Amino acid sequence: MFQGHLAGICTAHKKRDDLQAIEQAEIKVDGGLVGDRYYRQPGIGKPDQEITLIESEALEALARECGITLQPVQARRNLVTRGVPLNHLIDREFTVGEVHLRGIRLCEPCVHLEAMTQQRVREGLLHRGGLRARVIKGGTVRVGDLVRGD
Repeated sequence: MFQGHLAGICTAHKKRDDLQAIEQAEIKVDGGLVGDRYYRQPGIGKPDQEITLIESEALEALARECGITLQPVQARRNLVTRGVPLNHLIDREFTVGEVHLRGIRLCEPCVHLEAMTQQRVREGLLHRGGLRARVIKGGTVRVGDLVRGD
């Protein structure tokens, strides 16, 4: 069992747009984060694109170990957590405020992320680039919400 909190929410309207930090967001079942570039329309998109998460601790380790500083919006993930063991949440349900999510798979860093930031980001975030999750129960999330799991 763990308890952490939501340290940030990030969204972009179009695929290559810069992400913007926001204070709250609506998350819907079979859709994801309303207004985000990967918000799913019925029958379009993939369940593993509904919500992406990253640990703030991973970004801190990237700076400490590799000398690469990424702001949470630069990581290109929707939800930034603190005190949440994301790698352990594959095939497990957890809550972010009133929203229920299920971890699907790791969100390994890709060439696109490195192209939009800087060299060695993929190497520095390998196996700690975050988690892809599916929405089980929607609702509103706010920065500071508790993140819990069994």
